[in-house]
Amino acid sequence: MSMFSNNRSRDDRPAMPPAPPMQSGAAPKRGMFSVIGSDVTINGNVRASAELHIEGRVEGDVDCGSLAQGPESQILGNVTAETARLAGAIEGTVRVRQLTIERSARITGDVEYENITIENGGHIDGRLKHMSAATRQEVRQETSYDPTPVGPAAEIVSPNFGGQSSVG
Repeated sequence: MSMFSNNRSRDDRPAMPPAPPMQSGAAPKRGMFSVIGSDVTINGNVRASAELHIEGRVEGDVDCGSLAQGPESQILGNVTAETARLAGAIEGTVRVRQLTIERSARITGDVEYENITIENGGHIDGRLKHMSAATRQEVRQETSYDPTPVGPAAEIVSPNFGGQSSVG
């Protein structure tokens, strides 16, 4: 056998370096985002630590730091985020601290918010409820939607459109 032989065994290949460890609770890198394209349908819950862009269809709950929903997008489940700009259809409860509802948005379900902007033409078929300090803490800690009501079941709170939000 010569030293130029090509008969190397599989074990002589250089090993791949190990994948970096996942850091739970670590802050996402600046500019990091994930996209669910318009040709994608997901059957199941979606969780992202950073920004999530949804252009397709999600049949499940969405939990992320920041959500951008396209006008043709559909979400059949609950949405929980720190910030969101919604432009598509949602059937489920929406719990977002800083919420913008664009003119093309169609939400069927209750909406909980800290600050809200609703563009002229945006449609909500459900109750609007301003988040209390306790509710804001729950949104930060929540990993999945808890159907347990936060306050008394009969309580209906009108949105506060004073200096915190704008309509139009």
